[in-house]
Amino acid sequence: MNLDLLQRFKLDDKNHDYSVSETILYALGLGYGSDPTDEEQLAFVYEKGLKAVPAMCNTIAHPGFWIDRPELGIDWVKVLHAEQAFEIHSEIPVEGRMRGEYSILSIEDKGADKGAIMKMQKRLFDRDSDQLCATVTQTLFLRGDGGQGGFGDPGPGLAPLPEGEPDFVMDIPTMPQIALIYRLSGDLNPIHASPSTARKAGFDRPILHGLCTMGLAARAVISRLCDGDPARLRSMEVRFSRPVFPGETIRVEFYLGGDTVRFRCRSVERDLVVLDRASAHVEGAKN
Repeated sequence: MNLDLLQRFKLDDKNHDYSVSETILYALGLGYGSDPTDEEQLAFVYEKGLKAVPAMCNTIAHPGFWIDRPELGIDWVKVLHAEQAFEIHSEIPVEGRMRGEYSILSIEDKGADKGAIMKMQKRLFDRDSDQLCATVTQTLFLRGDGGQGGFGDPGPGLAPLPEGEPDFVMDIPTMPQIALIYRLSGDLNPIHASPSTARKAGFDRPILHGLCTMGLAARAVISRLCDGDPARLRSMEVRFSRPVFPGETIRVEFYLGGDTVRFRCRSVERDLVVLDRASAHVEGAKN
């Protein structure tokens, strides 16, 4: 990879105007509305009194697939989405005019045979007020680009979860078509829709977006720890450990500890952890 170019590389700002319909579509992609009698779920998918899921900051003003640019020299076929984090500075509006500003924070060289870790940041601004709404940090595992040096401060990394059994769990069943709905929020990678493309990538069927699984975790946090009030979810960070298949049940396992709650997500059907080392900061968390 071209390390010198990456160190000074800047993506163009991305403007994104979105409507109430897009906010509802995002929530439908997380399975909200699956129980038509649940008023808490309805608040995220019905225009009267509509609320936005804070994790929607992950998809607003998405820069698209840029990492395959030839001048960057990244072995993009071997890139994996490793971690994701967001911090909410101002409540995400249900409709708005946003601007995403991007920067590469660091590249950590793990060794020639171990790859490299890239951290990117998106700062999401309301274009009408110029107020910073959210900071989103994405961590990519560049499996084919180790041994070439690095720059910046990668930070300490995510800490392991506490030992022992979780304090409580919440199960969220997913629909077989969940990836087909969620992809309409911006990530059109065919691996989430096309069986033949998924097979070429080594899966026997399409897989769910990692950010959708993160959104499901946000849904659990809002329901169980925020009394259904998304404004109380201030930040979240997760590590993607294994893919999820649409139709699986996601079990969110919570470890309580004040306003910072630790958790992981497990595929119930395969008994495998799919999100790990996760945490959420909740104002006045219900412990």
